This record gives sequence, C-alpha cells and structure tokens, in this order.
Amino acid sequence: MSNTTLLERPSVSAAVRTAPARSDEAPLAADLPAVRSPRGFALYVGLDEIKAAEAGVSLPLLVDALRRTLAELAPGAETHATVALAPHGSGGRDLDVVRLALQEPGAIARTKAAAEEETVDEEGGVVVDISRKRVVIDGESAAFTYKEFELLQYLVLREGRTIERSELVSALWQAQDDETPGERTIDVHVRRLRAKLGRYEDIVRTVRGIGYRFDRHADVVIRYGHGTPSPDRF
Repeated sequence: MSNTTLLERPSVSAAVRTAPARSDEAPLAADLPAVRSPRGFALYVGLDEIKAAEAGVSLPLLVDALRRTLAELAPGAETHATVALAPHGSGGRDLDVVRLALQEPGAIARTKAAAEEETVDEEGGVVVDISRKRVVIDGESAAFTYKEFELLQYLVLREGRTIERSELVSALWQAQDDETPGERTIDVHVRRLRAKLGRYEDIVRTVRGIGYRFDRHADVVIRYGHGTPSPDRF
C-alpha cells in the first residue's frame, strides 16, 4: 500500500538528516532483559504536503520545528524522521497510512483482520455486521431497510432469548411514529426480514404465542465491533 523513505531533500537542513541504523539497534528478543523499560516513543503525524501547505508550512519545516523543541526539552535525545508514501488516490486516513507504512503492529493487525473479514464475506453463509450496519448473505450485501436491520440487531444482541412482540414494538418504534405497528402487525415486519434472509430465514424463530428468537447457525457470523449497543439498553 505504501512504503517509507528518509525525510531528506536537497533543500532540507542537515538537522533533518538521520544516520543509518546500526546492527546493534535491533537486538533479538532472546537478548532483551527480562524487565523492560521505555527507551523512546513514536509520534505518528497524519498530514500530507497539500494540507501542510494550506497551513502555511511544509513537512520539512514541521519536522525541524519538532526536533528543535525536543532538543530544548531533552538535549540528549536521539531522533529519526521518516515520510510515509502512498500512491495518489489511494484513499484512507492519513494517519492510518502512516502507521501502516511504518509497520506499527496495531495497524498491521487491523489490516490483517480486515482482509480476513473480506474473505469471510466472499464465502457462503450470513454475516451480521453490527459495526457497519449491514448483512452479507452468501457474499452479497443484502438490501435491508434501517428498520429491518434494527429488528434483526435487537434479536441478535439477545441471542437465544425469546422476545415478546410488545417489547419489539416499544423498543424499536417511538410512540409518536406515524407507522407504529401493533403487536400483530410486527409479524409483517418479521416476514419481510425473513424473506430477505432467504434460505437462512430460520435463524429468526417464531415462538408460538409469545414472540421471536434469534438462533445462530454454524454458517452465521456476528461482528460486533466498537460501539455495539448494549443488549440491556438499545
């Protein structure tokens, strides 16, 4: 996606140049002491040349200013500056590009996880993605309405528990809504939901005389992610 290069241009002052890494700077894990202590830190800055120019500065000037500030606060500190390069139009957040280009472990782990998720999406089964508010069926994104997804999400977050029709109505529709369904017309919404689930419709079970329950199958994947609503408070 991107690579790195030293922040060193003909017009940049010598203060920005960095010495090549020494072989003893990256000891093997076996050589590290049992008790470790911080030896430094990395500050990732997501900023391209255009945004820097709009702010009236350049990347070399910013680096030089940061290094001079550090020299004043901690004269003995060693510094190293790099630039993360990405193809034009590659998209994404500047900071994410920087972290990935500099091999930041957390960014690499997230990228790997995202790739694995895309692989799952291409396979058969159902993926209920709470974090992205979407449902993928046999590799295809299903055209759920906002209310249909809310209904499925409410059941999914209470997996294995039978939800009464009255609870679904009170939780998913406000009293002032123009199309607030009755306890019986909620069945119509469930039928529409099942129709879009196709051959996986039985993951939404009818409990006769009471309501509905979500039953997960082996071919159903739930992705919760950050910001997932609590099952106790929708």
